[in-house]
Amino acid sequence: MRVSKRASAVALGAAVALIASGCSSSDSGGGNAGASSDGAITIDGTQPENPLVPANTTETGGGKIVDWLFTGLVEYPNNGGAPQNALAESIDTTDSKVYKIKIKKDTKFHDGTVVKAKNFVDAWNWGAYSPNGAQNSSFFADIQGFADVNTTDPDEDGPKKAPTPKVKEMSGLKVVDDWNFEVTLNAPTAVFPTKLGYSTFMPLPDAFFAGKPEEFGKKPIGNGPVKFVSWEDDVMIKLTRFDDYQLRDKMKIKDVNVKIYQDDTAAYNDLVSGNLDFQQQVPVSSLAGDKWKADLGDRAIASTTPSTGIIAFPIYDKRFTNKKLRKAISLSINRQEITDKIFFGNRKPADSWANPLTPGAKPGNCTACAFNVDEAKKLLAEAGGFTGKLTLSYNADASHKEWMEAVAQQIKTNLGIDAVATGVPTFAVFRQNINAHKMTGMYRAGWQQDYPDVENWVNPLYVTGGSSNDGLYSNPQVDALAKEATRRRASTPRTRSSLRLSP
Repeated sequence: MRVSKRASAVALGAAVALIASGCSSSDSGGGNAGASSDGAITIDGTQPENPLVPANTTETGGGKIVDWLFTGLVEYPNNGGAPQNALAESIDTTDSKVYKIKIKKDTKFHDGTVVKAKNFVDAWNWGAYSPNGAQNSSFFADIQGFADVNTTDPDEDGPKKAPTPKVKEMSGLKVVDDWNFEVTLNAPTAVFPTKLGYSTFMPLPDAFFAGKPEEFGKKPIGNGPVKFVSWEDDVMIKLTRFDDYQLRDKMKIKDVNVKIYQDDTAAYNDLVSGNLDFQQQVPVSSLAGDKWKADLGDRAIASTTPSTGIIAFPIYDKRFTNKKLRKAISLSINRQEITDKIFFGNRKPADSWANPLTPGAKPGNCTACAFNVDEAKKLLAEAGGFTGKLTLSYNADASHKEWMEAVAQQIKTNLGIDAVATGVPTFAVFRQNINAHKMTGMYRAGWQQDYPDVENWVNPLYVTGGSSNDGLYSNPQVDALAKEATRRRASTPRTRSSLRLSP
């Protein structure tokens, strides 16, 4: 459920993804994927930022592979419908605070061990325990006892360190027996079951806890429809069907080869020539004049996805702490012009903090997304202007150069700021710099919902300490409103049956 999942501000547009398949005729590499149950498919990918541990995987390259390797309690149908049970037999609550979860019996991990309730509880406790450094730890914040296992750095990147938690397990998690566990939340949270399909809530086998997380992540053992075969950095990740998989999304082909590209145009050329079976999204260079239609014909499918392109601010850089400056820059960007001239109408300008395809999204609530040069100049003057060069960084291994340069030029033209777009060679290196809080200017980000709820567009991105709040934005009013929204939604009358996810 991911794109490059990082954000701070300045939403740019809702993407219309062009999903393209090659369907070549060879039997190896990229060939005839659907021909038989022993067939293979080759798809495009990027080098994962980190070893493949679910709670520490937050970006596209590793995220989509984790999603295939693991199966969680619920799943999200491709038709946009309500979440459905996957590994969960039932998820019951009477008060939206205490959830009783029963898992299906005798499903297996790829090493042959049985998936039990403790594998969920142990995995969630590991992900929440702050010394483990899991990037997605904040997703467990709803659970009672999270604050006891997750301490924070009192001065962020300063000389002080976060104190060691006094306990390693959340009090709100309880194993009842092999197939049942109980989750007690800090407060009623009706959306909690919807979240459980996100990869950070996946189970982990006993083998994970017997070794080092980074070693496990290089040879991950999941419980999903495909299992890990091999990983050659920057070249290929090979997966194969898990024949003991028992759930409804069992693989119909045998092998999946994820070919790692440093350039999405190269991937597209392989797609057109039949050396690649599937590409998630065609490059910008193929959009002009609908070139992709001529190249691919009926092999390409236009699909609207709930993803939003973003340019983020590193708030930890003192130059960007003034909110008037940030708003001035946002108001100086003509999103409509970029969608028309760069994306040829295959994007829509964002006007809301949540993608319009997300349940609960309201249009027009991003006032900073409007194009208003006069107001932008006024706010820039009130902020004291901006001196020096403003860099806008992006990963150069995908089609971001054209639109990032267009944004930089608009800022330069409309505000007189010396703005320049700068490419970083690979997505993995780009993400490492962002996570290390080493960005010295604005940078490209993006978000695709982890679970279908408007909350997912607020809490991870803009609440203090959110898992994907990489720019370290912090606003007490936003934090308070997010908590109030959770409280109000939980107090909305619901029947018991409406809180039970059915297969």
